[in-house]
Amino acid sequence: MARAARERSEQERERQRLVTAAEPVGVLDTGFRTVLSRLDRAGLLARVSRTVDFDLEAAAMMKHHDAGAALLFESVKDHDIPVVGNVFATPASSEAAMGLDRDRLRAALARGIRTDVEPAAASDPPAQQNVWRSGEIDLGAQLPVLKHAPGDGGRFVTAGVLIVRDPLTGVRNASFHRLQLIGPDTVAVKIDHGRHLGRALDHAVEMGQDLPVAVCIGTDVALIYAASTMGALMPESRDELCAAGGCRGAPLPVAPGVSQDIDVPADTEIVLEGVIRAGASVTEGPFGEFVGYASPAGPAPTMHVTAVTARDEPVYHAINGAGRETIVLRKHVLEVAALEAVRPVTQIVSDVCMPPGGLHRFHLVMALSKRYERDNGMGRNAALAAFGALKDLNMIVLVDDDIDLHDPDDVAYALATRFDAASDLVVLPGMRGHEYVRTSRAGVGTKAILDASVPFESRADFERIPFAAPSGGELDAAYSGTTVLSWLGGEHA
Repeated sequence: MARAARERSEQERERQRLVTAAEPVGVLDTGFRTVLSRLDRAGLLARVSRTVDFDLEAAAMMKHHDAGAALLFESVKDHDIPVVGNVFATPASSEAAMGLDRDRLRAALARGIRTDVEPAAASDPPAQQNVWRSGEIDLGAQLPVLKHAPGDGGRFVTAGVLIVRDPLTGVRNASFHRLQLIGPDTVAVKIDHGRHLGRALDHAVEMGQDLPVAVCIGTDVALIYAASTMGALMPESRDELCAAGGCRGAPLPVAPGVSQDIDVPADTEIVLEGVIRAGASVTEGPFGEFVGYASPAGPAPTMHVTAVTARDEPVYHAINGAGRETIVLRKHVLEVAALEAVRPVTQIVSDVCMPPGGLHRFHLVMALSKRYERDNGMGRNAALAAFGALKDLNMIVLVDDDIDLHDPDDVAYALATRFDAASDLVVLPGMRGHEYVRTSRAGVGTKAILDASVPFESRADFERIPFAAPSGGELDAAYSGTTVLSWLGGEHA
């Protein structure tokens, strides 16, 4: 009885620890301009004052400086609007942009996954300070839309959040999709397999009508994160604008479109309003995608742009398809989604990490805190829950909590010393993943669990060697003064 009581007490303490880790962080200012100002103050926004070409040059500079600061191109050839890129290209930039450390950023994103806060109407929205309507629109001339890679099929809008309302269910959806410039007021919309936008468009086609849409470029970052969330934690029935309000801890300010019956975030830099035409299709692509390969040309629906609105002195946000911003943008939010998916299954998952080698999307490292023999095997159960919630995952590595899961070398150490392929490898063929993974068959392939965690009863056999802590100042003294070795330049040389 006493043992059972102790176990229940430990479980309750662990539950409280997990709840505390996701405590609300208060109301957040997630406006795009606020984010850029935070990066600037943190020394993470580099200004490029010379004129840069939108045709390949800007994207090449973004790729070359992928792991550094955000880049603000203040002068773009043939355009008056500056371009900003690499805004979320590193975890450090992502955290600085929100003014939060990793744990508090995760808490805000978890709040968005769990909580709906309805948008609030805004008067005099900055996003509509300037308006161009049909007959006044020439997207290629008005906006500094980039051509990113030499093999791309043209110029692509890459950082636009598309907002639609499903005509059948009435639920709003916000999601990222690339747009290729086709004509002065026409773009092709790439919709990957299984996306909620595709379902909404299917419903519109079945009803014989066009689908109103707003493309928000340089928009509220809470909405950017909501639009980046995928899988079971953001189902088709969820409204990403409400999830953005949950993340912010306050309603997202919105205003009705000037030409379409669709709500747009009031502080967005640039908005393209229009309709995705039922049944209209053009050839779209190719385009260099986040997997590092070009997605091929193929049929895609078209969007007819009926209005362009912008703030005074707008900035155009661009994301390299094959750049770090594309993958880092989803790192924190997918890690949170993984934690939210596995914690109803077991409380032994102490942390997760989506490492860069897996493009912050395909690989997951999961740290386990086993406290009892009955915890054996629960890590694999949790891995199956993560696969179910996030279909793009194709490999999960399980480690103990003495491994630094954010250090790829430490994870490799666990695999080298605690993993046996005969007993610790779980192979799951015939499972749905991402169609851009070329080893799959149109997105259907094999997933794997690599269990490098130690059975609870064997922990003592795998205890890592501890060292005594050095006395204070010892290393400083060791590196000062001259050496006694003459051959090393000592005083007797």
